[in-house]
Amino acid sequence: MTTPLAAKIAREYGTPCAVIDMDKVERNIARIQKACDDAGIANRPHIKTHKNPTIAKMQVAAGAKGITCQKLGEAEIMANAGIDDILISYNLLGEEKMARLGALQAKANMTVAADNSTVVAGLPKAAAASGRPLSVVVECDTGRKRAGVETPAEAIALAREIAASKGLEFAGFMLYPTETGWGDAQKFYDEALAGVRADGLDAKIVSTGGTPNLVNIGKLKGGTEHRFGTYIYNDRMQVAAGSATWDDCALHIYSTVVSRAAPERGILDAGSKTLTTDTGGLDGHGLILEHPEAKIARFAEEHGFLDLSRSNTRPNVGDVVRIVPNHVCVVVNMMDEVVMVRGEEIIGTLPVAARGKLR
Repeated sequence: MTTPLAAKIAREYGTPCAVIDMDKVERNIARIQKACDDAGIANRPHIKTHKNPTIAKMQVAAGAKGITCQKLGEAEIMANAGIDDILISYNLLGEEKMARLGALQAKANMTVAADNSTVVAGLPKAAAASGRPLSVVVECDTGRKRAGVETPAEAIALAREIAASKGLEFAGFMLYPTETGWGDAQKFYDEALAGVRADGLDAKIVSTGGTPNLVNIGKLKGGTEHRFGTYIYNDRMQVAAGSATWDDCALHIYSTVVSRAAPERGILDAGSKTLTTDTGGLDGHGLILEHPEAKIARFAEEHGFLDLSRSNTRPNVGDVVRIVPNHVCVVVNMMDEVVMVRGEEIIGTLPVAARGKLR
C-alpha cells in the first residue's frame, strides 16, 4: 500500500528517491550532542554520512566542536562553506594533496591524522604552503586492524617524528576502538601518553569514534572528543548494533514495485546503483517498512529482487515502498540530492555537496 506522502514524492520526484525526515535529523543531532555533553567530551561529527554543509552547520550550531572528514575533497567543500575546525581522519600522501591541504590550512583550522613516517615526511610541505603550523594526531589501531600504528611504542616514536618536523605540531591521538575493546584501548592510550609526556609532549586531542560506540561514550579516561557519523540518519546496521531504533532512521529510499511476475517474487526499481551491495553483514539489502518480512534478496544494477516467500503481506505492481538501507553512508554517496520532509509535507531538496569526493 502506498502512503499519501510516498505517492506525492513519486509524482513530484520519481523513484528511487532518497528522503530525509528533518524532524528525525534534528532529534538525532540533539540526542548525540546531549550524550557528548553528559559524558563531558566534545562532539566532532563525521560528515561522511550526510556530506552536506547545511547539516554540518546544524551540528555545529547544536554544540559540536568541529567536524571530521575522511577525504580532502570533503574538507574543501566544508571549509568553502565557512566551517573552520576540521579533522581529516585519513593518511594524506602526494604533492597534489599537500598543495590542497596547504590551501585549506591557510583558511581553516586543520588537523590531520598519520600512522607512518612517509605521511609525516610529506606534511611539512602543506604547513609551509599555509604559512602556519599544522596539527597532526597519531592514528592508533586498537583492535579493528584497519589503519593505525599497532603498538604504543610506534605511537610514541611517530609523535617524536611529528614534533621534530618543521611546521608540524603533535596534537595527540586518534583511536577507533572496537565496541568491546575499550579496556585494551585504555591500556594502549595510557602507555602512549606516558611515553610522549616523557619526551615533553602532551596530547591535547584524544579522539575516539564510531556511532556503534554510543554505549561507550566517555569510557576512555583522557578522551577529549568523539567522532559520530552514521547517527545523523542511522540505518539497519545501527539498529542491529543497538545504537538506534527504527524511529531514529531518518533516511528512507522510496522505491516502486515494477514487477510481480510470480506470487513469491517481485522487482523494485532500486538496485545496486541505489542501495549498493554493502550488506553490512546482514541478511538481505534493506528493510521494507510496509512489508518487513519481505527480503531484498539480490540485485542487478536497476533491479531489486524481492523474495516474498516469508511475507504475510505482498505488494502490488505500482506500490511505492519505503526502505531503510543496510548502510546509509554508501547509499547517500550515490545520490545527487535528498528530498526533505517534515511529517507529511515536502519542504525541499538538499544537494549531496560532497558526493563523489574520493580524493
